[in-house]
Amino acid sequence: MDRESRRELLNRDLLLLLCSQVIFVSAGAMTVTMAGIVGSRLAPDAGLATLPVSFMVLGTALAAFPAAQFMRHLGRRAGFVSAALMALLSCALGYWGLTLGSFSLYCAGTGTLGISVAFSQQFRFAATETVTPGQAGSAVSLLLLGSVGGAIVGPELVARSEQIIPEGGFVGALLGAAVLFVLAALLLSQLSLRGGGRTAEVTPKPVDVSLRGIPPLVWLAVAAGVVGQGVMTFVMTATPVSMHVMDGHSLGDTAGVVRAHVLAMYLPSLVSGWLIARFGARSLLAGGIVIFAATMAAALAGQTVWHYGLAMVLLGAGWNFLFVGGTTLLVQSAHPDAQLQLQGYNDTAVFGSAAVASFAAGAVLEYLGWEMVVISTLLPVLLLAALWLRLRSAPLPNYEASNA
Repeated sequence: MDRESRRELLNRDLLLLLCSQVIFVSAGAMTVTMAGIVGSRLAPDAGLATLPVSFMVLGTALAAFPAAQFMRHLGRRAGFVSAALMALLSCALGYWGLTLGSFSLYCAGTGTLGISVAFSQQFRFAATETVTPGQAGSAVSLLLLGSVGGAIVGPELVARSEQIIPEGGFVGALLGAAVLFVLAALLLSQLSLRGGGRTAEVTPKPVDVSLRGIPPLVWLAVAAGVVGQGVMTFVMTATPVSMHVMDGHSLGDTAGVVRAHVLAMYLPSLVSGWLIARFGARSLLAGGIVIFAATMAAALAGQTVWHYGLAMVLLGAGWNFLFVGGTTLLVQSAHPDAQLQLQGYNDTAVFGSAAVASFAAGAVLEYLGWEMVVISTLLPVLLLAALWLRLRSAPLPNYEASNA
């Protein structure tokens, strides 16, 4: 890439989005690290310990479509600044929940954070609007570096919470996150995205998006996203509680494992695009299925910090392959005029499965134990593998030929 191309890529708006991505991913990683532990202390029943994470994921699922519509009408800058302020409110609710010992208030805080995350999911699309079409992939890859930074900062806030506010539990982590969200609001208010984030005014042709009209490969793409997100959320949500509360590993070790997991979720994105170009999206899905199988083997081998760490790193990499591969296959196999609608259905299914998984994780862990948390992921992975085998050689639709 020559100097001029690098200057166009590293533009002011993209750098603002990159810094904001660090902050929002930090908050998500922080919440995953501490929410189950907080739940085990505040919940009226131990089986509800992971409910705060469920509220965060459910908030994202319910707000995904409204967030896109909000920005369509009022622009990305207004949506992103609103998201930062909403996340600041989530920190305040979490603070009151912790200081008052109110489980419901703390859950309200994580749910509000989930709504703000739904807006921040649009960062990657906004990043592509800051560069030429040929640089869109590079812009998204660069934005992912923010996710890596967030994976480091979020768990570190939890690990150093007592240093921020001595004897304050996790209040220090929430205070640190609140300061970061004030910074995010200031950064995002400086965005000058052209077009205001509005979609092109093109009226799509009517396309059959009924269950019968959806191409089989779209079902495979959706299944990959649902299984990848669901299994990842299920195991990830249970891990901090199993490690720290049940097995007695230190908070620092628990935070380190979560940090390694989130890093493993995003780092493969720097090469997964090349892998898809070289081997195809379905090959990436196969790799994700195999990595999930290795995750189960590592998780069942023992419950030391190293066993948890290896399992969570593999879990993150497997999720990346299934999520990126499924997203790509969806774009490749859906009719162009049905893309937006099918993507909306896909996101609803993906984050909906994550919400169910995060809620179920606490009950399964409490009443059946860590081994059953791992074993219960076998069925969805096997069903996905069977669907992949059935459609591994199915040709991609050629919509240009059908319209000719």
